[in-house]
Amino acid sequence: MSELHRFLFEGLPVRGAIVRLTDSWQEVLSRRKGNNGGGAYPAPVRALLGEMAAAALLMQSNIKFNGALVLQIMGDGPVKLAVAEAQPNLGFRCTATVQGEVGEGAALSEMVNVLNQGKCAITLDPKDRLPGQQPYQGVVPLFGDKREKLERLSSVLEHYMLQSEQLDTHLVLAANDQTAAGILIQRMPLEGEKNREALEVGIGVTEDFNRISILTSSITPDELLNLPALDVLHRLFWEEKLLRHEPQVGLSGPHFACSCSAERVRRMIESLGVQEAESILAERNDIEVGCDFCGQQYRFDAVDAAQIFTEAHKRAPGSAGVQ
Repeated sequence: MSELHRFLFEGLPVRGAIVRLTDSWQEVLSRRKGNNGGGAYPAPVRALLGEMAAAALLMQSNIKFNGALVLQIMGDGPVKLAVAEAQPNLGFRCTATVQGEVGEGAALSEMVNVLNQGKCAITLDPKDRLPGQQPYQGVVPLFGDKREKLERLSSVLEHYMLQSEQLDTHLVLAANDQTAAGILIQRMPLEGEKNREALEVGIGVTEDFNRISILTSSITPDELLNLPALDVLHRLFWEEKLLRHEPQVGLSGPHFACSCSAERVRRMIESLGVQEAESILAERNDIEVGCDFCGQQYRFDAVDAAQIFTEAHKRAPGSAGVQ
């Protein structure tokens, strides 16, 4: 089953997490392959989405936040948008918008950053937003300090964490059609004199973190995808003292989850207005809406649409529309 393990390095200001998505990732790909509206993504896009799903879950597990973490790559190549969303309960979903040819073995820049204008955004959307409260969003380009194109999603996210959180982070990500996996190592905030000493040599740079980061870099994609999580941790950190949290598997672990529903689609149709809905129905016999994340198809005929607007009319003024 899919699993997530969080751990600390005893006596050191360094924490980590490792995630392996197996059955849940295969469900994502199976649903997309069976989607009549699009079919399977090209292999490089599948790999990118797998890495994004693993990364989103790793970051979600590392924060105390009651809401969705949404990782987005907005591109100027054939992949216009790639999205991975992770919930506090480790439910996740992902999708991509592809317009054009994605070559076999296409690199990140070839998919989303051809003209060096691609961006990465991380949004924290609170579950119970207060009136007027907006989600927090941070955005970074898909290039480094010298405007060099970044070819790994992990490099983009490490750059983001250093800029936004001022914390050193090291990520290793990998994905194929069976497994999506990742490991995250992060320096925890220091206090007092130790923090001042760290800042003198650069944001978050410590000897302990550097050593652990080098060890983490020695893992190969094949090992990350095929070895059990505990074997990976032993392979990398057998000389370190780890304090491991209870692993999250099964119902409490990473799992595919989509929040689409017929009611949400009804509210969307309501927000279109009567004239727009009637215009769509005049061209075809029903209004069909497909979920990009799970492939579920929702269909509403003229009778269904009339009922939607009749119910909206009965509600108090100002209550119609998407809530």
